[in-house]
Amino acid sequence: MTIAFIFTGQGSPTPGAGAPWRDSPSWQLVDEVAAATGSDVARLLLDADESELVDTANAQLATFTLCLMIWQSLVEAGSAPDHVAGHSLGEFTALVSSGVLSVADGACVVSARGQAMRAACHAEPSGMAAVIGLEVEAVTAVCDDVQGVWVANDNAPGQVVIAGTLAGLDAAGEAAKAAGARRPMPLKVAGAFHTPLMGPAQAELDAALGAAAWADPTCGVWANVDASLHSDGSGWAARSSAQLCSPVRWRAEILAMDAAGIDTFVEVGPGSVLSGMVKRISPDSERFSCATPDDVGSVTPQLFSAG
Repeated sequence: MTIAFIFTGQGSPTPGAGAPWRDSPSWQLVDEVAAATGSDVARLLLDADESELVDTANAQLATFTLCLMIWQSLVEAGSAPDHVAGHSLGEFTALVSSGVLSVADGACVVSARGQAMRAACHAEPSGMAAVIGLEVEAVTAVCDDVQGVWVANDNAPGQVVIAGTLAGLDAAGEAAKAAGARRPMPLKVAGAFHTPLMGPAQAELDAALGAAAWADPTCGVWANVDASLHSDGSGWAARSSAQLCSPVRWRAEILAMDAAGIDTFVEVGPGSVLSGMVKRISPDSERFSCATPDDVGSVTPQLFSAG
């Protein structure tokens, strides 16, 4: 059995998502992230309402911290991965989990990234939408014919995310329906992530990446931008920079991991969206989701018994 931990990307964390972890030893990570960023991370995880958690900067920092707590609890319970990967924001959690970045440096990068992306979202109203039932080639052709919209995530067969200006999304949505897709579903995010519209955030992100210390990973780490395995720490600053305005190649990434012999995927973070994608991409793989302390207790023995 070859295990990969896959880390959740940005969504809107459920209000109070941190409450089950309040008495866990891994809660100390909340204090570490707060000390590094000057943010009240505990309040985000315990008391923030949905409207506050939709904010890009808040969502990214809260999700990053929550996923780190789950990861640490899994490792302390004896579940260590052979490989790690993350979807969009989740890639930064993967970098911390593999030792490429320290908790403090990872937190500072995520904080700067979230704040810079928030500013870019405010600069030009934009959004994202999931196109269901149309393959990526057809969605790409639609976007090529519409100004201001791009493929942002190739997630799984029949599940592609587009992003762009509001006018561009409307036009691309109508064109996608005409091409056979279901009505595109708007996502609860503040802007057009992984497109050129995030360009205004580049300088601030690059400054944070340049201030971080990078180490070689302790396990295999896979990248969104090229769907490839990388064993060098030094190259991750450039890959993390490129990820900002580049599409997430999640389908290709999982296919490459499958071809490399990874047969067990553990989703680390709230929900089971990534596990659902993996099921569609690699149906013969084993898949687990871990979001709560109870999940840690149930997933760990399953991994051991499967091995």
